[in-house]
Amino acid sequence: MIYEGELVEKEINSVNYFSGRVFNVDVLDVQLPDNRTSKREIVRHLGGAAIVALDDEGNIYMVRQYRIATGRVMLEIPAGKLEPGEDPMDCATRELTEETGMRAGKVTKLCSFYATPGYCTEKLHIYLATELTQHNPHRDEGEFLHIVKMPFDEALEMIRQGKIEDGKTINGILMAKAFYM
Repeated sequence: MIYEGELVEKEINSVNYFSGRVFNVDVLDVQLPDNRTSKREIVRHLGGAAIVALDDEGNIYMVRQYRIATGRVMLEIPAGKLEPGEDPMDCATRELTEETGMRAGKVTKLCSFYATPGYCTEKLHIYLATELTQHNPHRDEGEFLHIVKMPFDEALEMIRQGKIEDGKTINGILMAKAFYM
């Protein structure tokens, strides 16, 4: 039987190669469980939060925005990066209001997960927002997006058809369906 401790790599040294506004990149020297050494490239990210917003009529609120990394316009649930020390639920509800103008009367945690644990520390926290009320959006400077309101079942069908490709959005919608609908 293999024990978890037998799988742990020990960090020997770390060198920062890039420090940016959103993430840092470090290269680590690690000691492997068999005492050999290796290098690991790590993207250090504070994480983020996202929110599945459902109204009383069964509609979901999402945003359509251009993502330069994919070269495409993507359909996503409202989300944003965590500020240092910020509570993930506060981040999720802030992003909901900033991006859609909606405020939640009730917020429930759906899940947390690592997006790409092989090389990145980013952990995403996903919430469900209900009992929505409309307010004015307050978008971040340089943020261009369109609010999309659609029946929740239509969003599920878009996932089935491969028309929604964002991982946090797929995860959030499926978690909401599995546990709350």
